[in-house]
Amino acid sequence: MTGLWHCLAILVTAFTLNGCHDKRDPGYQGWVEADMIFVSPDEAGRVTKLNVREGDEVKVGDLLYSVDDDLQQADLNQNKATLANAQQTYDRAAALSKTGAGTQATLDSAVSALRVAEAHVVTSQTRLARRRGFAPVAGTVQQIYFREGEMVAAQRPVLSIMPPGNMKLRFYVSETELPKFAIGDEVRVTCDNCAPDLTARIYFIATSAEYTPPVIYSLDERNKLVYLIQARPSRPDALRVGQPVSIYPNAKTPVADRR
Repeated sequence: MTGLWHCLAILVTAFTLNGCHDKRDPGYQGWVEADMIFVSPDEAGRVTKLNVREGDEVKVGDLLYSVDDDLQQADLNQNKATLANAQQTYDRAAALSKTGAGTQATLDSAVSALRVAEAHVVTSQTRLARRRGFAPVAGTVQQIYFREGEMVAAQRPVLSIMPPGNMKLRFYVSETELPKFAIGDEVRVTCDNCAPDLTARIYFIATSAEYTPPVIYSLDERNKLVYLIQARPSRPDALRVGQPVSIYPNAKTPVADRR
């Protein structure tokens, strides 16, 4: 009987020590977000060609999509015809002015009409060129909202691009913990199956408190005044949008990693 109690005591002690050994510092819970760049046409139209797929890497100036340009081409042709007539009118007025048969007012009117016609042609050429969407930044095509054959409204994005430099970490800390952080501080970042040396640098700390963060990770975080902090990761390629992460101030190694 004494031997049985001795074995139970050993098991309880081992369980207690193991429980203490597995206690880990959870850090400050946060998640990964990104400021997307949305690429959209100036005018409504039908998508005629998609040159990229979701996940593609693009460089500045790469062709992304094309939208039908029938109306813009017709407008350009009309303005070119108007420009040709304005040029003829100007040429006649200039010739008459040289011989003294024409008036200065007629010449001035012809010059004005010619300049207006030239401006309309340039505008039409710009509208036509913008029927094709080019990458304004380098990054990864995150999402495509309209496919070939679909109508897209003016100023509605056809797709979004995520530049690596636009990725950010968002997390909340309580008022009592806020002094641990300052803009420019480097913090340590951990997540499931991530590289062990991830860091980020704080660039934003909210000046006003919020009662509840938009993402609740535990019941203990409810009904507290918290402040939003945002940081730029040093290796954005190692993270994914929406991924939960743990943040540790001053790049301190968490207890779990000191084994």
